[in-house]
Amino acid sequence: MSEKIKIGLEIHGYLNTKEKLFCKCKAIHGSKFAKPNTNICPICTGQPGSKPMLPNNEAINKTIQISLILNCKINKSLIWQRKHYSWPDLPKGFQNTISGPYATPVGLKGKFEKIQITECHLEEDPAAWNPETGEIDYNRSGSPLIEIVTEPDFKSSEQVIDWLKQLLATLGYIKAIDKNAGIKADVNVSLPNHNGARVEIKNVNSLTNIKNAIDSEVARQLKQGITKKQETRRYDDKKNTTTLMRTKENAEDYRFISDPDLPVIKIETKKVTQLKSNLPETPKQKLSKLIKKHKIPKKPAEILIKNIDILEFFEKVISNGKTDIKLATRWVTEELLSVLNYLKKEMIEIEIDPYHFVELMELVEGKVLTELKAKEILRSWKEKSYSPKTNSKEQKTISDKSEIQTLITRVLKQNPKAVQDYKSGNKNSLNFLIGQVMKLSNKRADFKTVKELLEKELK
Repeated sequence: MSEKIKIGLEIHGYLNTKEKLFCKCKAIHGSKFAKPNTNICPICTGQPGSKPMLPNNEAINKTIQISLILNCKINKSLIWQRKHYSWPDLPKGFQNTISGPYATPVGLKGKFEKIQITECHLEEDPAAWNPETGEIDYNRSGSPLIEIVTEPDFKSSEQVIDWLKQLLATLGYIKAIDKNAGIKADVNVSLPNHNGARVEIKNVNSLTNIKNAIDSEVARQLKQGITKKQETRRYDDKKNTTTLMRTKENAEDYRFISDPDLPVIKIETKKVTQLKSNLPETPKQKLSKLIKKHKIPKKPAEILIKNIDILEFFEKVISNGKTDIKLATRWVTEELLSVLNYLKKEMIEIEIDPYHFVELMELVEGKVLTELKAKEILRSWKEKSYSPKTNSKEQKTISDKSEIQTLITRVLKQNPKAVQDYKSGNKNSLNFLIGQVMKLSNKRADFKTVKELLEKELK
């Protein structure tokens, strides 16, 4: 992509709070988590005469924490604004936000991974409007949103995606964003060396779509001619094109005014200091510690830091100082992640006691259990773990050669074709026969012994 391109982002994410911004309704995002219009009240549906409650303090704290993570200056006086526009998803006719020409955002002039942050501010989400059916779901109306605005410092779509991945990983450490809801971004693209005006692509909802939308818009401008007027466009992921929504509004079009129903929020220095002291180490700091202190190779260390829940579990596993770190690293980054992927679950959805996990590795290391049997036990922890030592006698590794030989004799007798295929040069038949022995032993036979005895028998 050309170096002459300037790209800026306006990133929106749902704050991970229990309640909405100005009422006690549950902040649940997405139709798969709640039926339409079930978490609503007169306040978040904008009923006549309803007044907002005091702003959700949890949302304010998380906005401050995000601003600190992005190295922003925290403003001490926050004024709520009414941002007016007329759409069916906005029942009050305005959106409450700490942004606009007369506002002081929560965080200002920060920097994250070499990209300048213009501001971070808090606002409420509109409802979900389906323009095709006309239906409106107010479940998300009033949910607290964080908006992170960057300077147009990006030069390519690849740079944008790499930066966003680092941002999401870092925000995941403070658990400030509802990861089930994901993020949306308004992407601003311009070709300044061609005197092109800024084009904003609204509400792009995945990393893949963000990249494709940028590439598509740049290609469109280069092909159709540079846009001379500011535009707002939408991205069609099915056609991989952007289409015009409207010419870009200015701030005065929104008629920003201070909200008379909401008080000025005063942020004390003591509060900021306390929130800052509670921030965890960043992914980069964690990566450095894993590599330098624990001598973990860079590749598995990078896997560990991607998810704070996995990383915290790993740190508990090795905290006793006795666990083999090399074995723990392999079992967490390979076996545990494989099981979570198989079960289609997140780490926080399963109660796995780190001590039970350590016991499982010790049984494997001591050759009490085969790795296949240990993996089977790990996979059985669908909801909650248990001590693998409970039934270790019944699941104990079969290492006696005579017992394994008996199993091999049965398998060879039951699979004459596989034996013949092996003798004809099909080496894959050996893996099949090993698998049959392991199956017959209920995954308890020592793999190395099985392989050695089988090869000897087949010769």
